[in-house]
Amino acid sequence: MKNNKHSHNRKMISVGQILGWIAVFVLMIVLFNRPGAKQATLDYSEFKQKVAAAQVSDLTVAPEVISGLYKNDKDQFVPFKTVRMADPDLVKELSAANIKYKAQKDNSWIGSMLFNILWIVLLVGLWWFIFLRPQRSDGKSAMSFARSKAKMQDPSQQTVTFKDVAGCDEAKEELEDIIKFLKNPKKFQKLGGKLPKGVLLYGAPGTGKTLLAKAVAGEAGVAFFSASASEFVEMFVGVGAARVRDLFDQAKKNSPAIIFIDELDAVGRRRFAGIGGGHDEREQTLNQLLIELDGFESKQGIILMASTNRPDVLDPALIRPGRFDRHISVPAPDLKGREEILKVHAKKVKLAEDVDLKTVAKGTPGFVGADLANVVNEAAILAARADKEAVEPSDMDEAIERVIAGPQKKSRIISKHELQVIAAHEVGHTLVARLTDHSDPVHKVSIIPRGQALGYTLQLPVEDKFLVSKSEFKDRLCILLAGRGAEEIVFGEITSGASDDLNKAMAYARKMVMELGMSEKLGPISLPSADEGEVFLGRDISRHTTYSQQLAKVIDEEIMNLIKTSYARAKEIITAHRPAFDKLVSVLLEKEVVEAKEIDEILGLKPAQAQQTETAQQAADELAQETTPVAQTEKPKAKQGDLFEIEP
Repeated sequence: MKNNKHSHNRKMISVGQILGWIAVFVLMIVLFNRPGAKQATLDYSEFKQKVAAAQVSDLTVAPEVISGLYKNDKDQFVPFKTVRMADPDLVKELSAANIKYKAQKDNSWIGSMLFNILWIVLLVGLWWFIFLRPQRSDGKSAMSFARSKAKMQDPSQQTVTFKDVAGCDEAKEELEDIIKFLKNPKKFQKLGGKLPKGVLLYGAPGTGKTLLAKAVAGEAGVAFFSASASEFVEMFVGVGAARVRDLFDQAKKNSPAIIFIDELDAVGRRRFAGIGGGHDEREQTLNQLLIELDGFESKQGIILMASTNRPDVLDPALIRPGRFDRHISVPAPDLKGREEILKVHAKKVKLAEDVDLKTVAKGTPGFVGADLANVVNEAAILAARADKEAVEPSDMDEAIERVIAGPQKKSRIISKHELQVIAAHEVGHTLVARLTDHSDPVHKVSIIPRGQALGYTLQLPVEDKFLVSKSEFKDRLCILLAGRGAEEIVFGEITSGASDDLNKAMAYARKMVMELGMSEKLGPISLPSADEGEVFLGRDISRHTTYSQQLAKVIDEEIMNLIKTSYARAKEIITAHRPAFDKLVSVLLEKEVVEAKEIDEILGLKPAQAQQTETAQQAADELAQETTPVAQTEKPKAKQGDLFEIEP
């Protein structure tokens, strides 16, 4: 209904514009083409002759012009006019010829003035109609480019609350203070507390930063202005700063209010510090934003909220206390958070009784809120496509794999030899993953193409991890290189299928040596990598290498040593268990998909969870000896890091 109402308003506005233009053109036609018969112009001498011959009638004598009717050559009376001369005998001659006449006062200057005023009014009205209508509801007038494009949501129309947000309890607790400030500012002001000016929400894409901002506005019941940072800067110089001013002016008129700017790094990026010039318009916009943050007081009841995926590139002057007072992290949800998010999205979907959302949450490590919403939606689409009455567990499993690797491509024709290579490659990953002590359990292995992958091995961790030990990194390297090793052992030849594995292996090895201090030869040091920071002309040129060429040589040697050692270890594991490897390859070629239970039966192993329970104490001891925190924003998702693609 709301969209229909706005569409109806836009139609009414467009019809009004058309009618207005028609009225303007009609008025111009009327003014330039006033009705009336054409008048002949006579010389005064000719007029006097007509008077003497009594061939004129119905004269109107004005101080400047004489008009009336005269008899032409066809004996017809037609209108005429002539310029009046100084002739004192004219009245006597008209009376003598018995010609009717009347006098007219000189009011031509009044008509001329009224005519000119009418034109002025017409031009002013036309100018206002085209240029001075930025207050229109659609905001598309010719001069509206300097006005803010932020959309205001009325408090009564805001339906999003904290009930619609799940998986980020800590962030919600931080934002509850903002709501209390907006609802009851006196409670805090009496103790000397001030309302925070700015709140910065940062985290990976899809974690729910924008949804949190809407929930804050819905809980507080205040006006909510939302805008994208990219909307401020355009081709016209000064437009960005003007739009920032207009946005804050609108918020002050509707205070208390919340201003939300999405993707703040579009205008809040660190100001230029190199050579070659900079984006002056963007910097002007940032400067105006800084001024506005300093300008309004906490008593005005205005809070600026912003979100970004890159807090590291923001200008320090923007995120300092006094401007953005609170920095709230919105991380990827843990197991409990994923389950709560799934419950929120599953309210609108009809689920079968045997669908366990906790099990689904366990199978989606590393997923953010947007991913989980996509999983539920994909499952509903798959169930509807199969004409099912409700979403079943199989639909959920297929939806998870579609989100991870893309849809199945069973129609892709693959030769028998390539299929054998793909099977050997994936079984190499699977075998080494199951026979190493610090790897995540294998959920399934498949040679059915999905997306760009011709086959994949899916590993799912038993629990969420926030620390990664050196032993786990070594096992990951071994698993990544096992596919290439299996190809070499079975066929005596390597293919391009391991390109993605090699890229990930190099990234892990470089991180271990250069950032995490896991090299025995180098010790506990952290060095900047070559691709660290912004690709920015001035900064790249001004950046200097902080270590010598000799140290760089040692780094390269340590990285290569890790890669070669892991590759050799993977080949040793495959060679030692060659009969089980060959059997698993045969089963995979026959069934195309092999689940975890059957994998364990073929390899003669206990289930992965039971095996991990037995080695839990051993893992805890190793973790206590050598662990290192990995930033959550830098840690690759399990769904991506554990997907081994074979590229054609």
